[in-house]
Amino acid sequence: MNIVVIGAAGMLGRKLVAAMIDKGELRGRRIERMTLADIVAPVAPRFDGEVETVAVDLSEPGIAETLVASRPDVVFHLAAIVSGEAEADFEKGYRVNLDGTRTLFEAIRKAGSDAPYCPRVVFTSSIVVFGEPLPDIIDDSHCLTPLTSYGTQKAMCELLLADYSRRGFLDGVGIRLPTISIRPGKPNMAASGFFSSILREPLVGQEAVLPVSETVRHWFASPRAAVGFMLRAAELDTARLGARRTITMPGLSATVGEQIEALRRVAGDGAASLIRREANPTIAGIIAGWPQNFSAQRAAELGFKAEQNFDEIIRVHIEDELGNALPR
Repeated sequence: MNIVVIGAAGMLGRKLVAAMIDKGELRGRRIERMTLADIVAPVAPRFDGEVETVAVDLSEPGIAETLVASRPDVVFHLAAIVSGEAEADFEKGYRVNLDGTRTLFEAIRKAGSDAPYCPRVVFTSSIVVFGEPLPDIIDDSHCLTPLTSYGTQKAMCELLLADYSRRGFLDGVGIRLPTISIRPGKPNMAASGFFSSILREPLVGQEAVLPVSETVRHWFASPRAAVGFMLRAAELDTARLGARRTITMPGLSATVGEQIEALRRVAGDGAASLIRREANPTIAGIIAGWPQNFSAQRAAELGFKAEQNFDEIIRVHIEDELGNALPR
């Protein structure tokens, strides 16, 4: 099994690579080679097989062709600039998120021009492909109505994935990720970043800023669940997908207030008191058009699983990032 991970230096990319190394195989075959690519060179993991790490910009000419030259069996495409940055820098958002994806798909198509080649491609999309007007619960037949440049770019890539799969150039599975919480590490430019920081920082005794109302509701899953989604997508029988190649992942619908109450239950009043309310109209405006709840029935039927409550999401973070213990 030969695997390429694009976006391997990011949080989910690192966790995905670690999970595959622990698993040792994918789709019933031993993993023998991995190419890990990102805009900065990923740290090479301990791996018995062959591993290559490269710092590349996927949207640059010739890069995608290099990444697929070894004809990988599975390509995980996680690379993207996040929502806030894509909104702030219009040209960069389209160059990285749309043009980079199209370049990758084209390189795969051309790699199969001389000899049959149709790799599994797992593409991480986002629930922000949906925007107002929205029903209270979004089902699997709801149309895409993005209200941000990031959401628009992801929606376009979903259509490309479906068309390239229909033509037999690749075997694509798109997964619309919930907002991932709690994200470890430092905050990024994602408009959704506060959903993690209001839990992550108080859990280690630090203050966090809440820029929106506690009544804001959103759709969440943990990093652990997201890695499970990607592995499941890599092994899924795509005959079950038909023409609809992208699936909304299961998750948990919760308000910011419910997040805070879960923090209070797990870590105490002291942790919850570290959240400082400071309104940010720009972030609030972006979040206002995002979806709040999904049925995700199709994903459940296909074997994708996520957490059932926010206490569980917080405990996953404590187990995976804090050594299964809270600081004293």
